[in-house]
Amino acid sequence: MATLKEKIGYGFGDMASSMFWKVFSAYLPIFYTNVFGLDLGLAAVLFLVTKIWDAVSDPMMGIISDRTNTKWGKYRPYLLWIAIPFAVAGILLFTTPGLGENGKNVWAFVTYILMMTVYTAINVPYGSMLGVMTEDTDEKTVFSSYRMFFAYAGSFLVLAFWEPLCNAFAGTSGKLTYDPQAWQNAMIVVGATCCLLFILTFKMTRERIKPAIKQTSVSKDLRSLLHNGPWWILLGGVLFFNFFGAVRYAVIPYYFASEIAEGTMLSIFNWSFVFYAGIFFTVGEIANMIGVAIATPITFKIGKKSTFLYSLYAIIALCIAFYYIPTDSTSGLWMLLILQIATGIFTGIISPLVWSMYADISDYAELKFKTASTGLIFSSSSMAQKFGGAFGTSAVLWLLAAFGFNTAEGAVQTPDAIEGLRMLISWIPAGVAALSAVFIFIYPLTTKRMKEITLKLSETREK
Repeated sequence: MATLKEKIGYGFGDMASSMFWKVFSAYLPIFYTNVFGLDLGLAAVLFLVTKIWDAVSDPMMGIISDRTNTKWGKYRPYLLWIAIPFAVAGILLFTTPGLGENGKNVWAFVTYILMMTVYTAINVPYGSMLGVMTEDTDEKTVFSSYRMFFAYAGSFLVLAFWEPLCNAFAGTSGKLTYDPQAWQNAMIVVGATCCLLFILTFKMTRERIKPAIKQTSVSKDLRSLLHNGPWWILLGGVLFFNFFGAVRYAVIPYYFASEIAEGTMLSIFNWSFVFYAGIFFTVGEIANMIGVAIATPITFKIGKKSTFLYSLYAIIALCIAFYYIPTDSTSGLWMLLILQIATGIFTGIISPLVWSMYADISDYAELKFKTASTGLIFSSSSMAQKFGGAFGTSAVLWLLAAFGFNTAEGAVQTPDAIEGLRMLISWIPAGVAALSAVFIFIYPLTTKRMKEITLKLSETREK
């Protein structure tokens, strides 16, 4: 039985990863177009073509970590080794060099690829640890819940303070500054924090489970993965789920910049606050944390698959509702906030299930194919996250360009551009979530099936 310290320590790791990932999802597109100075179309290409490298680096890291053997374990050492490079890569990503147009374009591509490579080098081993910290499928869900609770806590902090932090370094207030140095300084603060969190994760966790089989060849691991039906199905479901999240996160800063008047205030009782994108994000993250907190008891009652599927159905309906909410009235803005809370809760319910289900697939692979490929399997989660994020972000940028969206500060948008924004925050993410639901509907590893697999594996490991 794992200790509370281990569960908290494990959570710190995704707190670090999520702080970076949420900054990338929410603010990297607008950084590239409005601060760094990239064209909308080029920025879209940047997010998409770099995924070619991810298709290689993610499974490569899974294979490497599966074959790592140290006194600290297979996966845990990477948290220590990569913590500092992780922070440095993030800082370089948000650096605007004094180069010409071509030089800046090269810098953007190189630093983005570097950041995604380093992210893979630490996140794949981190995720893979779940498969070797406990063999109990329910405890995996508990670990995943701690992971996602801290992930959303980190997301809450970084999204709540990113804009005020940038503005503080720029010496401004009001709308988000476009001062490049301020953005770099903000990332220095975030990067140092994340480095410390990964080191704490290393110190507070341990690996317990050793596969009952010896390490097989790379070719056998790859063949077994390609023949792993549940893996393919979950990969599709998670890819579209991440696609959904990326679309919503990427469009929100643009939506607020054009649809919500600067200085718009909302009041509750005697407290008033400015309604801006950062508030919208942070409310969503708090809702995510609520979702994570209730995910475990719901999952224990109806199973992982059903919980995942019903949550997706709710998300689809809520996203569609966004389209019909007016933004020119206080009541409409409150409705937007309520819909964001509800969407965040159901998103939070799903999040820990993803990682727990990948751990289940690892057990399934060990039993069926006699392979110890936890890292390789979990690398697919990182790949799905990055591919979903890239396709989602690129789609938003291309569609904004197609709708004639003007990225100039203070620009008045055309009716077509406004309609495009409304579609991008409602019907389009709803459609993507529906595609995710199709995959989860046919996912075969039910609670009953996993109990049978766990029992057989336990007997094998004891021999």
